[in-house]
Amino acid sequence: MSISNGALLNSVPASQKQTLATNYLDFTGTTDNTWAQQYLPDLMEQEAEVFGPRTISGFLSQVGAEEAMTSDQVVWSEQSRLHLSYTGNVSSATGGANAGGGATSQITIENDIDSTSGFTAANHGIRVNDTIIVANSDGVFKCLVTLVANAVIDVAPYGQANLAANTTADGTTILVYGSEFGKAMNYTLPAGTTNTSDSRGANEPTFKSFSNKPIIMKDYYEVSGSDTSRIGWVEVSAENGQAGYLWYLKAEADTRARFADYIEMAMLESELNVAGSVADGTTITGSSAGAGNVGTEGLFAAVESRGNVATGINGVNAATDLAEFDAILAEFDKQGAIEEYMMFVNRATSLAIDDMLASMNSYGAGGTSYGVFNNSEDMALNLGFTGFRRGSYDFYKSDFRYLNDKATRGGINSAAAAGSAIRGVLIPAGTSSVYDQTVGQSMKRPFLHVRYRASQTDDRRMKTWVTGSVGAATTALDVMQLHFLTERCLITQGANNFMLLK
Repeated sequence: MSISNGALLNSVPASQKQTLATNYLDFTGTTDNTWAQQYLPDLMEQEAEVFGPRTISGFLSQVGAEEAMTSDQVVWSEQSRLHLSYTGNVSSATGGANAGGGATSQITIENDIDSTSGFTAANHGIRVNDTIIVANSDGVFKCLVTLVANAVIDVAPYGQANLAANTTADGTTILVYGSEFGKAMNYTLPAGTTNTSDSRGANEPTFKSFSNKPIIMKDYYEVSGSDTSRIGWVEVSAENGQAGYLWYLKAEADTRARFADYIEMAMLESELNVAGSVADGTTITGSSAGAGNVGTEGLFAAVESRGNVATGINGVNAATDLAEFDAILAEFDKQGAIEEYMMFVNRATSLAIDDMLASMNSYGAGGTSYGVFNNSEDMALNLGFTGFRRGSYDFYKSDFRYLNDKATRGGINSAAAAGSAIRGVLIPAGTSSVYDQTVGQSMKRPFLHVRYRASQTDDRRMKTWVTGSVGAATTALDVMQLHFLTERCLITQGANNFMLLK
């Protein structure tokens, strides 16, 4: 008979009386004997939260609202401009012929100042006997319209014989400010005019309709039934308040928090596809391919296409001195003059605005009364500003975590070319009144609001459900699957009142 000893038989005493590395548990080892040590290390059980709050959601909840919808598309209409203003050029100084036979100046209308109105040059609203202001690099002139032929109008200046030719495309602005008729003159065509298109007719308001479509977002987390009962030595704490030594609790909470962030990020970043794009030809299950069937219009895309974009000097920071802010105010004056705006900006822009406001104080350079005035030596010095008033506008400034975090837009901005990084957005406060074609009436809503799909059967605002055999068994799989789904889109009303800072 022979007896064989195992290679790892623990029966040999230590040859030396000293503390060795092998006397401690090796949690980083790869062999099976790492737990075969007699000394317990000093474990720090709680997971260190080194990144602070990791979620970036919450922006839309501050500036908008949420509302259910039951369709595949949201359509709304917005008011067009009240007054008639166009751009074009003085195509000929004496090229026109009025009814009396005299030579008049000729203006060709090219496109509307408000490019979102669907205007074409042939359907402008200028009529015979209208009085207009003509402005270009030669000066400002008041004129009487004598003839209208589609996109070309003949005008007779009041203060001089004719206008100088100025054929720069869109170099001339035309504004209707009234009309003038002779005694007993009615609305019929002037004598000798035979072109029926010269009829004054009636001006119909321009119909401006916009639409957006929801997208379906999904995610899920899966853990085996065995791992749901496996204890860990790290005490986890998640953003949703869960804590314990089960690692799947953290993984599930992280997946949920990440999905919540994706919901908000998609409402900010998404774009509609265009015909001819790669996405245009992509087959997506449950959706036919084609222009408009893929994607949705997020906030940034809506403002860039229908709103205003301010680019900073040398592409560094926008809206960081009074001259730039005054230019922004002038643009807002053109768009409706909403007097309260919320500014969500990144750190660099926020500090630059603080410095701009501090420089307005005569003691700002020394910092003695920077921020909160009447500072004493025993109180903390406030070096920041949360808002200010310029002209008739109030601005309320807030840091936008999404634009600062390196794991989100902060990392994108640091790598983007000058002038292309998004550094902030100005959003009008309050509500707008629009006609909702789904409801069939005019309604007041925040300028930004989210529409999500919901009915009595299924609410898809933030839908979660559990499948598998862990807990309440629904399938034969030895797993627990947590599913997340939402179907929503962002409605940006009155995008002409928004400003994107780049």
